[in-house]
Amino acid sequence: MDLNTVEAVHVPRRREDLWPPRPGDAIVAGGTWLFSEPQPDITRLVDITALGWPPVTLSDNGIELAATCTLAEVAELSTTLAHRRPDWIAAPLFAQCCTALLASAKVWHTATVGGNICTSLPAGSMIALTSVLDATLQIWRGDETRTTTVAEFVTGAATNALQAGDVLRSIHLPAVALRARTAYRKLAPTSLGRSGVVVLGRRDDAGDGGTVTVSVTAATVRPYLLTFPGLPSPQAQRDALAQIPDSAWNTDVHGDPDWRAAMTTLLCHQIVTELT
Repeated sequence: MDLNTVEAVHVPRRREDLWPPRPGDAIVAGGTWLFSEPQPDITRLVDITALGWPPVTLSDNGIELAATCTLAEVAELSTTLAHRRPDWIAAPLFAQCCTALLASAKVWHTATVGGNICTSLPAGSMIALTSVLDATLQIWRGDETRTTTVAEFVTGAATNALQAGDVLRSIHLPAVALRARTAYRKLAPTSLGRSGVVVLGRRDDAGDGGTVTVSVTAATVRPYLLTFPGLPSPQAQRDALAQIPDSAWNTDVHGDPDWRAAMTTLLCHQIVTELT
């Protein structure tokens, strides 16, 4: 879609070139959502792809994904990690979460992990992936840097903690989470439709504490993390899910709130059973 209110495109090549922001600015990397509908308030695009961030950086501490890393590069990790880091058995989750996003192969090679998180839609598959893997987000503002978790960052349907002038720089996935066993469940009204419920599970290695983490996304307007010291009983699962407020269940056309809540309970039980 043509954005006929855009008067200029700014392409910064250094961090300091990102500021100061102007009224009407929009940060763009892949731009797949930005160009999908009218944006009448935007007068300038700030294209961050020329900053030259490496899309994926591996270290013994985990993985750093640049905000400009594409979904195709995320999905490829499921294959490359099997050879480079076979101890990171959470690798299949990368491709699984990418398939939870309604997108063509062309979009996969353009859309970015940072864009998916910053758009903050309930069905954001990168929100699901990064929340269950205990990701830390690095956010730039001028010469200051702050960090936050995904669960704290996404505050509601298409709302988040970004403030004027903030730029999401990277997403760090810790090695502890990458060593964990994982499980994946997704439900959608149609096979190619937007996700209505996404539930992911992670069971840390015994040497890392054996914690069980379950993330709930798509069914809720923001991600919810359920954390247990070990494998939870069905009652413990129900008690944890009961802490999700009634107002947090998504009400869009891809599933009624009651159905989403019921399916979340079912899928949570399946996830825990698979991780047993």
